[in-house]
Parts: sequence; structure tokens; C-alpha cells
Amino acid sequence: MGYPSAPFFLSGVQTSVSENCYHCGLPLPAAADFPVKIDGERREMCCVGCQAVAEAIVANGLGDYYRHRDAMPESPREALPEALQELGLFDHPEVQKNFVRPVGEHEREASLILEGITCAACVWLNESHIARQPGVTAVDINYATRRARVRWDERRIRLSQILEAIAAIGYRAHPYDTAKSEQLARKERKTALWRLFVAGFGMMQVMMYAVPVYLADEGTMTPDIEQLMRWASLILTLPVILYSSAPFFSAAWRDLKLRRVGMDVPVALGVGSAFLASCWATLMASGEVYFDSVTMFVFLLLGGRYLEMMARQKAARGVETISKALPAFAERYLQFPGGATERVAVASLVVGDVVLVKPGETMPADGCVVDGESSADESLLTGESRPVTKKVGDAVTGGSVNIGSPIMLRIERVGDATRLASIRRLMERAAAEKPKVVEMADRIAVRFVAALLVLASGTAIVWWQIDPSRALWVFVSVLVVSCPCALSLATPAVLTVATGAMARRGVLVTRGHAIETLARATDFVFDKTGTLTQGRPALTEVLPVGNVSAAEALGLGAALEQGSEHPLGRAIREAAGGNMSVAITGCKAHTGQGVEGAVGMRVLRIGRPEFVGASYDVPVPEAVGQWMREGDTAVALGDGNGWLAFFRITDKLRDGAADAIRTLHDLGMRMSVLSGDAPNTVSHAAAKLDIETSAGGMTPEDKHGYIQRLQANGALVAMVGDGVNDAPVLAQAHVSVAMGGGTDLARSQADVVLLADDLRQLAAGVVLARSTVRVIRQNLTWAFAYNFLAIPLAMLGFITPWMAGIGMSASSLLVVMNALRLQDKEAG
Repeated sequence: MGYPSAPFFLSGVQTSVSENCYHCGLPLPAAADFPVKIDGERREMCCVGCQAVAEAIVANGLGDYYRHRDAMPESPREALPEALQELGLFDHPEVQKNFVRPVGEHEREASLILEGITCAACVWLNESHIARQPGVTAVDINYATRRARVRWDERRIRLSQILEAIAAIGYRAHPYDTAKSEQLARKERKTALWRLFVAGFGMMQVMMYAVPVYLADEGTMTPDIEQLMRWASLILTLPVILYSSAPFFSAAWRDLKLRRVGMDVPVALGVGSAFLASCWATLMASGEVYFDSVTMFVFLLLGGRYLEMMARQKAARGVETISKALPAFAERYLQFPGGATERVAVASLVVGDVVLVKPGETMPADGCVVDGESSADESLLTGESRPVTKKVGDAVTGGSVNIGSPIMLRIERVGDATRLASIRRLMERAAAEKPKVVEMADRIAVRFVAALLVLASGTAIVWWQIDPSRALWVFVSVLVVSCPCALSLATPAVLTVATGAMARRGVLVTRGHAIETLARATDFVFDKTGTLTQGRPALTEVLPVGNVSAAEALGLGAALEQGSEHPLGRAIREAAGGNMSVAITGCKAHTGQGVEGAVGMRVLRIGRPEFVGASYDVPVPEAVGQWMREGDTAVALGDGNGWLAFFRITDKLRDGAADAIRTLHDLGMRMSVLSGDAPNTVSHAAAKLDIETSAGGMTPEDKHGYIQRLQANGALVAMVGDGVNDAPVLAQAHVSVAMGGGTDLARSQADVVLLADDLRQLAAGVVLARSTVRVIRQNLTWAFAYNFLAIPLAMLGFITPWMAGIGMSASSLLVVMNALRLQDKEAG
């Protein structure tokens, strides 16, 4: 349908105010009174809908839409700028499902990537502005990766409103995904390289005109030739100022409009004042011009920022590698067995599908092998470099690589339910959380810029009294030489690299403070079952002592343990097989003690001997005592009348546990073992590992109290555990470590997860964490020392602007390159 042919001018569209809606072009109703002020002029709208959209366009700084459109929209749906259309789409559940997850009944969390972040002040501004929006409950932005994590109450605010709020202060947010992140990184690199090229080309050309003036003897160059050189330099400097330096000026202007002082303000002020002073000297044909210094400074600064950007993106890619692990397509069977395959997108796979995975291909999702036998490389997910054999019935993790022969895989988990997705979420949580040292550095950097402007202004006033000819350049040097960027990058860049390096070793950091705390830990407290031992205890003997047979006792024990996740309960169930025909009622778990239930009117208990025999004073048989002295675990079964049977369960020490404990000893750690198992069993395992302190028969409350006592004595405690009983104890420790095969509850409480259940990874992680803290200290020391040394020298006039540019760029680059050394340590 066409619009009425009432007169209006397209290109800065001017509709006939009395006849047509300024927004959509439809005729204005006779009684319509819906004005909007656009570019200082009253514009009439046909309805409240057009009025609301027009006000949103103006409020979001998109007024250029009206000035630059060259045709009226063909439908009301199109009467909206593309930017706002996109924002509205982000409220659609189908769009949100890939980057938004629920964290409560009405609370949602989105992972975003921000465009336009140039310094810590940008991070602080965005965090402050977003946090003030009604309904936003949390926001964290990582400076090194440009990643943002935002939580909000969907009853009070929509995601599109949050994105509009970000756009309103001059930034743009996108849903985070690896492809989009890489696309923006390529765009950033390309733009930065072009700006650097223009600045470098301009600098070389300006130097061609400046050098003859510098080298000419007095009287050998006529004033008109010198003036011609100045005008040529001015013209060649203009592209450098208008294009190469544009990000400095636009960011500074944005900060000033918002009454903030960002790190680009001193740079823009220094470059702008030097350029304007040189322009004035050229127009007046008197005074000094410094176009060469301006172009050289811009080139050096952009060069340093480009190298810093490349190093920062390299650090971020190390963390994002895991997000790229899954393939885009998979070979799905139309019918299994015997059917043909079709190539489908991995995102379209559902639970129950059977896929063919050829050698060299990546497993598309979590599942189990239904046909074939091969080996899988799980190094990306666990840090374990040795291939893992996979045969029919074995579980397979999405993201691992098939390196043997073709296998058929039945899909069991897809999307956010996969192990890879869980690992990615935990890594994103760690990246979004800020340790206190990062928050402190960001606060200092923001205040540092304001103090710098005061110092530079005061220095210029003093130099104007001493030597007016040098006042401008001393002012510029003071503004430029300082580098709060180095201070802001000092910690997040290191933590980003360290998180990626530890993940490749199979140590998954899930909390922002974990690396620093792990490095400072003085005491390591280990659970025994499933942590120091393999966590796969096996029933080796049944000793009936009541009026039941061994088979009957095993059936009763398995029935009582049928709902337990504890490794000891699982061992009894596996030994019983299908022998669980007894119906148990009123089953109740006593955490850290055992399980109680009833068969008819008969109450049964299974668990620790102290728990089972609490109501009668009958000692355990001598044979059972011998089991415990040999380091095995005794599980008792009894009723109200006395013991019924004892189960002997053996759990071997983990491979590599002794090596890990030895390494931690060498690092000066104090270690202890806590367990709910019998004291003799626990002490026997501790002695094998050369751990002096051990305690058995402990309830979760006992473990909690033990850690509290250590902390009260000044210890910084790391707790390493696995299983339901460890969750509250993990939460009490300063830093908690869970084995990757433990229960979901334990993993959610932990600050660090060992993906391959290998304690040697923990020892390597502690070594890397200590290296990380050393690098952070080096970076912070350099950042502070550089500024405290360079700023006074610039104030005294010993540093020229081009020298200041080199110093500022080099200081930022140095802290990032120093952080990247952690990748070399990891590779070594």
C-alpha cells in the first residue's frame, strides 16, 4: 500500500507539518496532538505509537535517522531504525535461548560483549550506568575480554531496555557468542590497522617537510618557503587528526558529556591543544609549529595500542578456545541401525539421536557409544593428554576428539545440559567476577586521570611564568606520559591468561578470587573417599553376624542405599546387582552417618558402626577391627536388636596422589585428611601419603569446625573434596577445590574444579597460581613505578611529547606481554 502524495522532502525529511505524520508519513487526524521535539523543532505525530517510537529514537541518540533517510517507510513496522529493531528482537525467547539463562524464578542472566571499551573508566561508567537501571541486580565487565555479565528481574526491566541504556551512553552491546566475538575482534584489528597506516603515512610525509626546516642554516630558507612548508604539514596532519585520532576525541567527548573523566581525555587534550597551537602559528605566520611531533605521537600511541590489542585478544582467545570445541555439523542416522546418514546442524540434535563420528572428528554432544570401539582425546576438557579408550556403553563427552576408528554415538545431553556447556558457564562466571585487587586498580585509575589533569594544568601555569615557549609542550608531555591504562590492565590481563592456561591443564577456575587465594593458601585439607582415593570403592567381603545370610544382608544393605550418591553406598548396590527385592519404607539419610529405613515394623540402619550400634553396647567383631587397621572401610548393618552384618569395602589411592602431595609438601603446605570413615582407615591412607594430620569418624559439622579452628589460628585454608557431605565444608574454606567427577552440588560450591580427577593437576595449578600472583605484583609495581618516575620528569621538562607517547604505549604493552609469559610457562 502506498502513502498519500502530500508534499514532503526526503533527505532530512520535512513532512508537511499540517497534513502528514513526521515519523511515518500517514495523514494527521484532525484532533491529533502528539508532538515530539526533534533537532530543536516541534514535529507532529499521528498517534501515541509514533510519538513513543520517535521519542525513543531521539532519546537513544539516533536522531540522524530522520536527517539521513531518503524515503518514507512502506509500512509502520519499518518506521523504526534498524538499531532499535534489533534491540527489540532481543526480548524474544527464541533469540535469548542461546545467551540468556534463568537464575531464579524471575531473574535472568545474559552474557554480552561490549563495543567501544577503551579503558577502565569505560568499564566503570558502563557498570555504574547499567547498575542504576531499575530491575538490574548485578553487572560485571571484564576489561581484558570486553565480556559483560548482566542479571535483571524480568518483571521490572526487559533486556532490550538494558541494551538501549548501554547505547544511550555511546556503547553497543551484543549477545556473546564466539563467532560474534571473533567478528568484532577482526573489525577492531582492521580499523586499528587502517588508523595506524594513515598516521604512519602522515608522519613520514610531514617529516619530509619538517626536516629541511630543522636542518636549514639561518637565512638559507626564505619566509615564504618556510610558510609553504607549514601549510603543507598542516594539510598532511589533518587526516591524522580527523581519522587516526578520531577515537581519542570521540571517547573524550563522550566522557565529558557524561561528566566523567576517562583515560582518553588527557590524550585528546594533549593532541588537540598541540594541533590547535600549531594551526594558530601557521595562520599568524609566527611562532613554532609541531605538526611532526603531533603525527609522530599519534603514530606511536596507535602503534602501542595496536600491539596491546593484539596481545589482549591473544589472551582472550586462550579462554574462548573451549567455546569453539563443538563442531557446527554432525552425521545423524535417519534410522539406526542400518539406515543412511544426513548432515545436520549440531544445534538441531535431540536426545536419542544416533550420530556417526569418524576418526579426526569432534564429538558433537554428550552421549554413549552404541557401536564401534575407538579412543578419544579429551585434553581440551580435562588436561589429560593420553587418549581414553571408548567402547560400547562408555560415556563420551562433547568436544573430545575421536582419534581411532568410526563410532556410533547415542546423544544423551545437548545444549546447556552438556558437560562442555557447564565448563563454559563456570569459566564465564570466573571471568565476570572481579577480585578485590582489580576493583581497587580500577578505582585508582579513574581518580588518577582527574588528578593528572590538575597536575598538568598546574605545571603549564608554572612553566608559563618560567618559559612560555615551553609551557605547551610540557603540558602535553605530562598529559601523555602517564599511563593509567597499564594500571588497569595489570591484573585482568594476567588473570585472563592464567585462567586459560589452568583450564588447559585441567584446572577449571570458577571464581574470580580463586587464583589469588590458591596461591596464598597455607593449609590444604583433603577429604579421603573420592578425593585421595579413586572414589570407586569395591565390596570385597560380607561378614554376617546375625540371623541372616550374606546374600540376605547384601540385599537389605543395597535396598537401604538405593537412593544414596555416596561411593560406599554405590559399592554395595553394585555388588548386590538386582538383589534388592525388599521394600524399604520411611528411608531417611543421616548426613555423614548412614541411612535408616523400615521393613514392615522392623527398623534397619546401615552406615558407620557408631551410628548403627548407637542403641546397643556391643563391640564390633575382631575381624572387622582388623579390616580397619589394614586401611579398609567397614560398613555396618543392624536393627534394633543388634548387628546383622558388616561389609568390607576397599578403595585404592588415586594414581598420582603421592606425587601431588609430595609437590605440595615441597611448596611448604601443611596438609591434613578429614573423613567420615573409621579413624584407622583414614590414618592408614594418610600414612601412605606422608600426611601427618588425619581425623576419621567426622561429621560434616566436625569438618566445618576443624576448618574454622584453622582459620581462627591464621591459616588460609584450601579444602579439596568430593561428594554431598563436602558441600558445606567447601563453602567454609577460603578456596575450595572439587574433583570433576563429584556431585553437582559439590561442583557448584567449589571455586576450582579438577576436570580429570587428577591431584597432580592441583599441584600444577598451585605452582601456576603462585606464578600468576608474582606476575600481577610485577605489573602493578611497574605501573606505579613508571608513573611516579615519568610524571615528575615530564613536569620538569625532561620528556618531550614523542618520548611521552613511546613511554605510554610501551608501558601498556609491557604489562600485557608480561602476562603472556604465563602461556609460555604453561607450554613449558
